[in-house]
Amino acid sequence: MALEDSRFPEGLGIPTPRQDSSPAFRHDALLYDAIEEMTALAAPFLLDGLAAGDGAVIAAGPEATDALRGAVGEDRLVLILDRHAVYRARTPTAVRAFRGLAEQARAGRRVRIVGEVDFGATPAQWQEWQRYEAVINAAFAPLPLWGLCLFDRSRLPEKLLAVARDTHPQLLTVAGRSANPDVRDPAAYLTGLPVPDEPLERTPPALAVDDVTDFTALRRAVRRRLADVGGPSDLIEDYLLAVDEITSNAARHGRRPVSLRLWTTPDTLVCAIRDAGPGPTDPFAGYGPAHGADLSAGGMGLWLARELCDHVSVRHDPHGTTVRLTSSWG
Repeated sequence: MALEDSRFPEGLGIPTPRQDSSPAFRHDALLYDAIEEMTALAAPFLLDGLAAGDGAVIAAGPEATDALRGAVGEDRLVLILDRHAVYRARTPTAVRAFRGLAEQARAGRRVRIVGEVDFGATPAQWQEWQRYEAVINAAFAPLPLWGLCLFDRSRLPEKLLAVARDTHPQLLTVAGRSANPDVRDPAAYLTGLPVPDEPLERTPPALAVDDVTDFTALRRAVRRRLADVGGPSDLIEDYLLAVDEITSNAARHGRRPVSLRLWTTPDTLVCAIRDAGPGPTDPFAGYGPAHGADLSAGGMGLWLARELCDHVSVRHDPHGTTVRLTSSWG
């Protein structure tokens, strides 16, 4: 998939742009061993952009941000973003934030972003951001963004360093910017990611329904179980809405029977909703409303679930599809 063209999957819910000379997305990786090495490469990237009239954004960890701020000076055109305000546990936050920056780009110019993803501490968190790095190759394809993603070799495990090589079409090194021979097709990469194990699923559920027919009664039963958990009320309501949406999706678009299993702990919620249908086959599904800005057209289930839950996984097998929703706090 050529990232300088205008193709991207329907599941992202973005209308196809007109063919014109506007800048399209570029997605580069910089793997470094020392902060000085990073600064020597990333600062010129931002300064060259400022000289060309591009926007400049830094969304990195404290050490990298301080080093880059010192190297580019106190230019008022350099926007410093709080890394954790952008790269939260939920990847749609970052997708939405950077699309917003693209909307502010001047005609014919790009917004250059030095970003440093916080991959988190668990395999499930790692995979959310692995998916993000692949998804944005399609989600941002027509947008005037140029991302330079930082990967610290001294801190990140090899599995996450591999993400740089698998999902970035270009690499920036001391030798310059060059095509990455190891980059993988985003859709194939996403399809090949295994679903992380969830140990709670090996324990007895707090609620089990094998054939959902009364959705009002199911919602009440789920609400009662969630009330017993005593978590933050806003997160509980978000989670209940996500369960509603995915259960309704399974009944509307899948095949009966629809089943539900809910597990709870004092700080974690896991719900698996299963139906006998093939489920969504688009690996990009849920990273934007399926019909773009027209929310009345439906297609919002997975998108809302990704917005409302920390982790959403879709598992296929010969007998059906399971969507697992996970949220936690504390």
